[in-house]
Amino acid sequence: MPNTAVVILNWNGIALLEQFLPSVIRYSPEAVIYVADNASTDASVSFVKKHFPSVKIISNSDNFGFAKGYNEALQFVEEDIYALVNSDIEVTENWLAPILSLFEKEPETAIIQPKILDFKNKEYFEYAGAGGGFIDKYGFPFCRGRIFETLEKDNGQYNDTCEIFWASGACFFIRKKVFRELEGFDPDFFAHQEEIDLCWRAFNKNYTIKYCGNSTVYHVGGATLNAGSPKKTFLNFRNSLWMLTKNLPAKTMAVTLFIRMVLDGIAGIRFLTQGKPKHLFSVLHAHYSFYSRIFKFSNKRDIRQSEKYYKINSIVYRYYISNDNLFEKLK
Repeated sequence: MPNTAVVILNWNGIALLEQFLPSVIRYSPEAVIYVADNASTDASVSFVKKHFPSVKIISNSDNFGFAKGYNEALQFVEEDIYALVNSDIEVTENWLAPILSLFEKEPETAIIQPKILDFKNKEYFEYAGAGGGFIDKYGFPFCRGRIFETLEKDNGQYNDTCEIFWASGACFFIRKKVFRELEGFDPDFFAHQEEIDLCWRAFNKNYTIKYCGNSTVYHVGGATLNAGSPKKTFLNFRNSLWMLTKNLPAKTMAVTLFIRMVLDGIAGIRFLTQGKPKHLFSVLHAHYSFYSRIFKFSNKRDIRQSEKYYKINSIVYRYYISNDNLFEKLK
């Protein structure tokens, strides 16, 4: 089995570490476990040192968010496989073995995601990743087991191993050499969709991304930034536009971005009709931020952008107009 590091990014998460770190230690004998701390002001670091002395601590100098926080910390991690695990993840017995076996058997596989179920309702898939991720033509992410707000019950329908387009940052396995070749996550994203951007860049370099349904974890979700937060809306809308600018094929980029921005406008109006004016302002703020830095992100484009990155034309149309709210219907 390859040498493996389980790296948990933490910021003021002492309660989450107290609740979930024991399961990681108990069920990860194959791995070296790290807590990468984003300059917490609570007692997180001293708590880990006192109660879990086998866990290695990496202390970042500031709260760099998810993207740069991991980039900074992983400079000091030399194991061959990185397992990036949110602090609100409960792992299960034998969660590592199927994934490490895949890495060992398939050298072309660079990134793997386990099955992610809802910690609060363990019979159902969790929003952030579920049974493996895809995006549509306009950059909207969806998953096997989760399309927008519709979550499927886990009936074993995704107990397989298959290729996907993106793996969830909630529990994200990647080869060290690939992470470093891609220069890690884009730190400008701060948080949200940086893992999709990284997977897209890996895809453009012909690496394979897989889902492994024989490994299961449970995710609380929204423990650091809940789904109703206007900041979360801002990050998702802004980062989607940046991601599309970086990774879309040149011949379709302008038209696709224009349509995506129109759809964002419709989403903003919908927020207003739902009595969520702060979310409308988050969409407007996201677009302003995008326009102000569009040339910077255009300069981040790789030499090659694959044209075969999506499975369907518009998940928005399929979900809201055609009522295709289950992944099985999309086939």
